[in-house]
Amino acid sequence: MGFARNHLIRLTDEGLGNSAYLVDLGDGRALAVDASRDLRALRRAAEGRGLRVALAADTHLHADFLTGALRLAAEDGARVLASAAGDRAYAHRALAEGDEVDLGGLTLRALATPGHTREHLSYLLLDGPTPVGVFTGGSLIVGSAARTDLVDPALTLELAHAQYASLHRLAELPDATPVWPTHGAGSFCSAPSGQDRTTTIGAQKLANPLLAAPDADAFADLLISGLGTYPPYFDRLGEVNRAGPEPLSGEPRVPELDSGRARRMLADGVLAVDVRPVDRFAAGHVPGALSNALRPSFATWLGWIVADPATPWIAVTEPGQDVAEAAWQALKIGHRPPDGHLPAAAWDGPLTTIPRLTADRIEGRTVLDVRQDDEFTSGHIPSARHIELGALARTAAATGPGPGEPTVVMCGHGERAATGASLLLRRGARDVAVLHGGPGDWAALTGRALQEGE
Repeated sequence: MGFARNHLIRLTDEGLGNSAYLVDLGDGRALAVDASRDLRALRRAAEGRGLRVALAADTHLHADFLTGALRLAAEDGARVLASAAGDRAYAHRALAEGDEVDLGGLTLRALATPGHTREHLSYLLLDGPTPVGVFTGGSLIVGSAARTDLVDPALTLELAHAQYASLHRLAELPDATPVWPTHGAGSFCSAPSGQDRTTTIGAQKLANPLLAAPDADAFADLLISGLGTYPPYFDRLGEVNRAGPEPLSGEPRVPELDSGRARRMLADGVLAVDVRPVDRFAAGHVPGALSNALRPSFATWLGWIVADPATPWIAVTEPGQDVAEAAWQALKIGHRPPDGHLPAAAWDGPLTTIPRLTADRIEGRTVLDVRQDDEFTSGHIPSARHIELGALARTAAATGPGPGEPTVVMCGHGERAATGASLLLRRGARDVAVLHGGPGDWAALTGRALQEGE
């Protein structure tokens, strides 16, 4: 068919840090690669080109989102392509090393690239004998490779050695071959990487430090040293994707609640998640509500602060917010969507407020920094305590500030700090504030240097 650049559409989920791909096959059909359960963007792209998704390929059993391949199979009649080694419990064409799929002018060739997961495949797209690009999933990514500790921590080193071999196998492709990874910046599946989402084999041979490692052991040391924590849902989604996510029935429905209905639900143990911006939450919120502003990373933090995916919850919203977005963000990580949404203005009960303090007003308070480890060590307020937000969600009662300890919670911009403050309040803290801004704002206002390291 003659593959052109505009035949490939990249669909990036900025919150999860992942990219799905839609390939125009030139005859009204399309191939989707690593589509998530939330198909809204993919459907818009396909409909805009008059395409029907005929094939849905997954590179691996995703740990950070639920696959959309089954939904594409059920709703569009797409044929699912996946690794034979994945032992998936649903209808699919099981592919192994070297297997090829005729796309009608193009060919998709499976390349076994274990490491990120045991059964990981990359897909080489060919126009005749010529490589036109390779979908690398969580194998070779821009400037790095995806982590190897998600299948089983005990297998981290073994899979890192496999990842070494897989990257070098991919590096044998022609230098001009485009590399189309799934994981990228912002993905907890990835070791640190830059902002670029795609690359070429040649560019990675020049710039990827992992490809410069002299041997498998040095590679493993470099890769594993860059690994941080990850949300708890990563430990279960691989198996959910192997068994097959539950089918969805249409679009999620999130009914609007009045104050009385919301109050009864809260009394029955339903959780309130306030999805409004931080300033609105701080100015007054439903007592006991958790703050998680509706933004691209909403799903990640929902999955971190609400560990049980079956937990019933309602969303507290402000005018103009898209509650369907909150529902889809939950669904794509295997969480229950909200059972309703309460417009904040409709609440007629008591309100809890949280002071937002500038850096010149925090003297005498314990500073609790809830950023990730690498963020904290790169520069923090001297004497600040450090507990990652995910850890705070699990252990605040044991390790957080005491109930009466005056505390100011901080992060990079304020969203995670508000979440941390809401967790502390929910567990009985009485004097909690949020720092307005981040460490850079503190340094600029006080004229003092940030401290690096632990």
